[in-house]
Amino acid sequence: MKAFYIDLSVCNGCYCCQIACKDEHVGNDWTPYAKPQPETGQFWLGITEMVRGQVPKVKITYLPKMCHHCDDAPCIASCDVGAIHKRDDGLVIIDPEKCTGCKLCEDACPHDAIFFNEDLNIAQKCTGCAHLLDNDPEEWSVPRCVDNCPTAALQFGEEKDFKDFIAEAELLNPEAGTKSRVYYKNLPKKFVGGTVYDPKEKEVVIGAKCTLKDAQSKESFTAETDNFGDFWFHGLKDNRSYNLSIEKGKAHKTIEDIVTDKDLSLGDIPMEL
Repeated sequence: MKAFYIDLSVCNGCYCCQIACKDEHVGNDWTPYAKPQPETGQFWLGITEMVRGQVPKVKITYLPKMCHHCDDAPCIASCDVGAIHKRDDGLVIIDPEKCTGCKLCEDACPHDAIFFNEDLNIAQKCTGCAHLLDNDPEEWSVPRCVDNCPTAALQFGEEKDFKDFIAEAELLNPEAGTKSRVYYKNLPKKFVGGTVYDPKEKEVVIGAKCTLKDAQSKESFTAETDNFGDFWFHGLKDNRSYNLSIEKGKAHKTIEDIVTDKDLSLGDIPMEL
């Protein structure tokens, strides 16, 4: 069974995958796999830009999204005319010749991965470029999006060949319980950052010890301010309350009740004596 594997740590937001999908499907009729994708309004594979934090502590994560080709696909169960099926290789396909445009599959999809073509009155989505895999297997072993990815952030293949990747990966929407076949590594976790300075000397403080402690579990993380007085804590849990203590010599600073309901820049932090 095949699946998609996406490593966000090496995705640079070049949009090559999104462009390749458009190039393959806009204006091209691949019946019985898919009718032409509209020029606008649909991204069977689309990049979502996630801007995290506040100036000056800002990070951007590029998140490729597509059909999850679920093992327990609710779109299949919702289709009254049998237009949607799961192939032996794991890809889920909507047959454009059988689709009646009832939109039940679009409503059933918890991943917002199915689009409706008003002109053709059919539901459409990522096919995994099954037409290429089936009809030209010697040249095409992967979909166009994967072939066009310059950093190998996006990969495709048999699960048995990606066991190490899967062991470190997560699902984008696990609470849906659909057994997604799109695995992500390095999905963004919350961060807290700031800049420490000496208000008397009006200089940043280098080498200050920063300790962030989870108010509930008492789990703690440590960091040290760099040559710019900056510190970062990455990989924090969502919606947790943390207490921060900063020390350098006799100088110190404490900030309590830092809640990770979003990525946080604490701004410029003056030390106290």
